[in-house]
Amino acid sequence: MLLDRSAALPKASAEYTLRDQERMRLARNYFQWQASMVEPYIGRRVLEVGCGLGNFTRYLLNRELVVGIDVEPECVDSWKASFPGATNLAGFALDVADNAFLDLKKYAPDSVVCLNVLEHIKDDGRALEHMYAVLPPGGRALLIVPAFESLYGPIDWSLGHFRRYSKEQFRRLCESIGFRPVIRYFNMAGWLGWWLNARVFKKTEQSASQIRLFDAVVVPLMSRLEAVASPPFGQSLFAVLEKPAAQT
Repeated sequence: MLLDRSAALPKASAEYTLRDQERMRLARNYFQWQASMVEPYIGRRVLEVGCGLGNFTRYLLNRELVVGIDVEPECVDSWKASFPGATNLAGFALDVADNAFLDLKKYAPDSVVCLNVLEHIKDDGRALEHMYAVLPPGGRALLIVPAFESLYGPIDWSLGHFRRYSKEQFRRLCESIGFRPVIRYFNMAGWLGWWLNARVFKKTEQSASQIRLFDAVVVPLMSRLEAVASPPFGQSLFAVLEKPAAQT
């Protein structure tokens, strides 16, 4: 059972969020790894939930359309400025849990990408319902969420994470919405790093040096290994959620 942190959990400040996003720009190999996992399942018209500064968006620029949303207006402004020549992007300051999100169905997205975002949303079930609603039958939502409640630490708290997920609990949640989920662990080595930050070093922020080391040394090896065999545990869960095709 997940702990209810809503009373004590701070809203991550825009400054903290932007600082974390800026540091994560160093993790080029990590985002390339994510892109390689998403690529086989993603369509041509993509709705990116939690676009941030565009760290992952750059791998979607060859799509017909990318609609990016983020709750932080500062992130959306920076996101737009990062791709000044792109004519296939539209960005909005918007919360996926708001009813206004449903209006994005007019863009006819065939895919939703939501990477390391759902844990920031108090009502994650409502967010998933909204993703389901804007997708056509056969459309897919692709998510990465943090795994193992036991790894929850100061960085999670500072980032405004309401939870980390167990694999089975997340599967049940997705199925309750109507999705057909395929879920696997992702980033086995990151499990140890997050445990050390949470339990040993008590860090409240990821450091640039840690990110550089992880990206340069660990990611190239782990991405190759996990492409061959799904790991038995990991820092995160990677989920492919398919909206069932219409019955005939």
